[in-house]
Amino acid sequence: MEFNFQLQAMSLFVAVIFLFSRWRVQSNSNQSKRRAAPEPSGAWPIIGHPHFTMADKYGPAFMLQLGVNRTLVVCSWEMIKECFTTNDRAFATRPLSATRKHMGYDYAALGFTPYGPYWREMRKIATVELLSKTRIEMLKHVRINEIDLGIKELYSLWSKNNNSTHLVSNVDAGYEDEGQRFRKAFSEFAHLAGVFVPSDALPFLKWLDLGGYLGVMKCVANELDSLITNWLEEHHIHDKDLQYSHDSDTIIKAIILALVSGGSETTSLSLTWALSLLHNNHSHVGRDRLVEESDIKNLEYMNAIVKETLRLYPVAPLGIPHQALEDCQVGGYHVSKGTILMANIWKLERDPRVWLDPDEYKPERFFTTHANVDVRGQQFEFIPFSSGVRLCSSITFAIQILHLTLARLIHEFNLETPSSGPIDMSEGLALTLPKKNSVAALLTPRLPSNLYQL
Repeated sequence: MEFNFQLQAMSLFVAVIFLFSRWRVQSNSNQSKRRAAPEPSGAWPIIGHPHFTMADKYGPAFMLQLGVNRTLVVCSWEMIKECFTTNDRAFATRPLSATRKHMGYDYAALGFTPYGPYWREMRKIATVELLSKTRIEMLKHVRINEIDLGIKELYSLWSKNNNSTHLVSNVDAGYEDEGQRFRKAFSEFAHLAGVFVPSDALPFLKWLDLGGYLGVMKCVANELDSLITNWLEEHHIHDKDLQYSHDSDTIIKAIILALVSGGSETTSLSLTWALSLLHNNHSHVGRDRLVEESDIKNLEYMNAIVKETLRLYPVAPLGIPHQALEDCQVGGYHVSKGTILMANIWKLERDPRVWLDPDEYKPERFFTTHANVDVRGQQFEFIPFSSGVRLCSSITFAIQILHLTLARLIHEFNLETPSSGPIDMSEGLALTLPKKNSVAALLTPRLPSNLYQL
């Protein structure tokens, strides 16, 4: 009986694909008078095409049909600049999706919420109350203490395990079991955020839950909510003055999820790529004393290492999708209201017109040809945290943690692989850009033992 139901469901699914393809051909012919971005022929309207390599064939902008959603993929800095300056408000909202609904507190999380009064108020709270320079400086002792705990735990693992430890899983091992639960849940969150959910392309198929993703998303969301609720209760955080469609506790939990998960993912992934690149390219630092946060501004080469890592391996290679609030023009192409915009940051930051030897690891480029380029979205050839009105609000926080943690790790430990060969740099698949294979490293302390007894 169950088999017959599945067979009927799949038959219906195939029929819908066929009918939608016919409708799409007719719709395109009716709009032929408008100049549209090139669209690859032969695209299956549900899955589409790999985005990273298509720019080589179809140019700096092309259109994909992902079910009912028309999606514009932009790959050149000139067109991305047009999207995030001239058309910044037009592309200020986010498309609806199963991920954002089920795992983003019904679109309450800052990075997922549609553009409007609620988003503006949450952005203000995040940037002024939580992530201002003054607030970040006030919390300096907290992040330093957490990094100290992680370093101490790594040293302890080395002393107990005769040199060998698994780097990625233990970089932040100073956290308690609850932190381990959160990292596991958010790892699943990041994976699910990058999967193709059929009902996003064809919403009327939502009842089928093809692939079973919706059920898994709800389970992960419940786990994250349980953890964040515990944090709220522990700190007695409640605010009854927020007047929106979401209750105050949901809003606070959504802000916590957005800030903690965003910072965690940026730091974890970027540290992994940075250490892998450093190992493969034999970069070294001195061993005089512990690195302190005040040293970061003087560690210019460290700044270049972080920038080059984010250039080669941006945390979100296609960014977070935007959606057009109104008709607009991009590069002379007509873009209809409702079109989804994806900025191909991975391709942009390897553009040979801009970057000499774009696939090579050369941090020194940020002392010469790109000395004035920073990460804050003002130079459109390099936008690892996006740009425009939806620019990541936690840039300063994420960069400070990344700089200090990376500096401490490479200053206080020698890193080698068990095979003594290069680390595999294969990329995984997700909304973010994880390594395909985790990094196993042999850590040996470089400093006197008393410096690790914090």
